[in-house]
Amino acid sequence: MGEAEWLWAVATCVKALLIPTYRSTDFEVHRHWCALTSALPLARWYSDASAPCCPLDYPPLFAYFQRILALPATALGGHPSDLLRLSPSSPSSAPLPVLIYLRVSVAVTDLVFLLAAARLAHRRLPPASRRLVLVLLLWSPALLIVDHIHFQYNGYLLGILLLSLSFLEEGKDLAGGLAFAVLICSKHLFLVAAPLYFVYLLRHYCRGGSWEASRRFLTMGAAVGAVFAAAFGPFLYYGQMQQVLSRLFPFGRGLCHAYWAPNFWVFYILLDKVLSFVLLKLGFDIPAPKASFTGGLVGNFSQFAVLPQVTPLITFLLVIFAMSPCLIKAFQKPQPKHITRWVAYAFTCGFMFGWHVHEKASLHFTIPLALISVNNLDDARHYFLLSIVSCYSMFPLLFDPQEYPIKVLLLAIHSILMWIGFSSCFRVEVAPGGTKTNNSIASNGKQGFIGKFGTIYLLGLLGVELWGQLLHPYIFGSRLPFLPLMLISIYCAAGMMYSWVWQLRQILKCS
Repeated sequence: MGEAEWLWAVATCVKALLIPTYRSTDFEVHRHWCALTSALPLARWYSDASAPCCPLDYPPLFAYFQRILALPATALGGHPSDLLRLSPSSPSSAPLPVLIYLRVSVAVTDLVFLLAAARLAHRRLPPASRRLVLVLLLWSPALLIVDHIHFQYNGYLLGILLLSLSFLEEGKDLAGGLAFAVLICSKHLFLVAAPLYFVYLLRHYCRGGSWEASRRFLTMGAAVGAVFAAAFGPFLYYGQMQQVLSRLFPFGRGLCHAYWAPNFWVFYILLDKVLSFVLLKLGFDIPAPKASFTGGLVGNFSQFAVLPQVTPLITFLLVIFAMSPCLIKAFQKPQPKHITRWVAYAFTCGFMFGWHVHEKASLHFTIPLALISVNNLDDARHYFLLSIVSCYSMFPLLFDPQEYPIKVLLLAIHSILMWIGFSSCFRVEVAPGGTKTNNSIASNGKQGFIGKFGTIYLLGLLGVELWGQLLHPYIFGSRLPFLPLMLISIYCAAGMMYSWVWQLRQILKCS
């Protein structure tokens, strides 16, 4: 058994221990999708409204994936089995066979993630760095929390993304483009990187003389078009495309999720509230917002009291604008060695400025950035801070007391392993002349591994957690229940903004 397989086996043992833990409503959503795709004809998959709480809102390839998961359901007992029951119920009331089956299905589909991680790590890294990167990927605490406790299939989807990146790094652009097409036909939130893929493949794959460039462009277009035809063709045939698109892009959900994702819009909302408070005190007639962000309400009218209203089009333009330095670099000089960094930055832009972003979307860039975290000490420092912030921002997903020690332990172990791994990877290296190399921790003087800024910021993160767990209940009791969550969003958003700016600087320095 190779090191990748061994690390995956250890992770699988941990996942088995997490089977009886809390599962969110996403568990029931995915169970219902298995039932829906099994019991109803394809023409009704995206129009069925029998369960308003669980509408099918992923692209068709994921719906086909759910249909495949439903195939062995009859072996779980009952007729029809509990897995294929169309009427939704509480996730906590799921029968044990259904619980085990769906939990195991997530772990099994993680084999795609293992394959992609091993492929990338073995191709591009020496043994010591390879082992560290595999630990960062296969033992990711954020992925364990989101997929194997909260319940989703991000490992399977991120595995497809990593496969696409591995093909692009190897110069296999056609395979990379195909894999990305499969990915966005499985989960449309990855569509944010499509502009970068288009520019990169146009300039790197469709090169040569006019005839050769045209042939390559048509080949790529036909291959990607075939994936979309296979995914969406049946729904186009049944006249369901409008219904499918309305499910995939429900812009009426509002700018922010009930729990604010730690991105740019946290500061925008906060500024609006501060300005409205000040102006009201000064006697100005300020209209009250129609939906309270701090109250956890997300509706069609998430209005701002003072600042200009934000629409989906504005967020789209902001994402493209933020991504433009990366697009320009990819257009001017497309290089496979930079593609992973560029894709990670594109997803970061989507996370920071996108419409109705969930905190779980930070996985889209933290996972690719693990691959380049061993490039140099600066990348290692950045990833160490970012991965902790990303994981901590997901703590509110697990709000039951019995899961609290689990999430704290997962993050603590991960942080210790990162510290040991990066310290070993960038240990003191002495050049022949007796001087320390620039790519070592010791060459950075007394700053240590993460420096003063990183140390102070992480201590502040600990302070935010102590406030939410101890001080807030002691001081306010049951009053202001939104305040601890708001502090987590604001503080983590500061770390995410730093990460975005840092990544932008690296993009600009790419040559």
